[in-house]
This record gives sequence, structure tokens and C-alpha cells, in this order.
Amino acid sequence: MSAQFVYITCKDNDEAEKIGRELLENHLVACVNIMDGMRSMYWWEGEIHRDTETVLIAKTRQARVEAVVEKVKQIHSYECPCVVSLSVVGGNAEYLEWVLNETGFEGRKTELV
Repeated sequence: MSAQFVYITCKDNDEAEKIGRELLENHLVACVNIMDGMRSMYWWEGEIHRDTETVLIAKTRQARVEAVVEKVKQIHSYECPCVVSLSVVGGNAEYLEWVLNETGFEGRKTELV
């Protein structure tokens, strides 16, 4: 069982917080990081666009990635949101174990502070 980082771009900080909270409340992820103010340039419908976006990085386990992608697609404002999974190949073993532990339970009571 391996840990995964799911990289998600959002239109703004509010959307990133909404998505992050939903993923946490459903125990699909152990943690999210939100980084506001990213500048993006990309092709869309035959034109180059330039926007400011917010990055959301969610930490989860491999078995939850598909559910994370589906949940994000349900609530994201973009027609085709960037939601990609990156395998974690090393790091602090205790931290990675925590990620796996936090995402390995169904139906846990949610207590966000």
C-alpha cells in the first residue's frame, strides 16, 4: 500500500478550501495543503490562457485515488479539472504511515477543528 499526493488546481482559495474540506470529511485524504496565487498558462479551446489559480495537494493512499478524483470532479467548477496522482517513493516513514492510517478507515466520526 503506497501513499499518493493528488495535485489539484482550483479557481481560487475558496474553491480549494471547499474541495479540501469535502475530501477530509469523507476520509478520502489525511491532509491537504492549499497554496494560493499560482500563475498558470495553458491551452484551452485553441487559445493560450493566463490565470491565477490555487493549488491543492491532498495526501492519501493508492486505494483512495479514484474516489478522490471522482469527488473532485463532482464539485469542481472547471469543466476539465487538473486532478493527478503522484506516487510517493520515499520520505519520513512515520508520516507516510500516518497518511495510510488516516485514510484506511470507513465511517469514522469527523471532527474538524
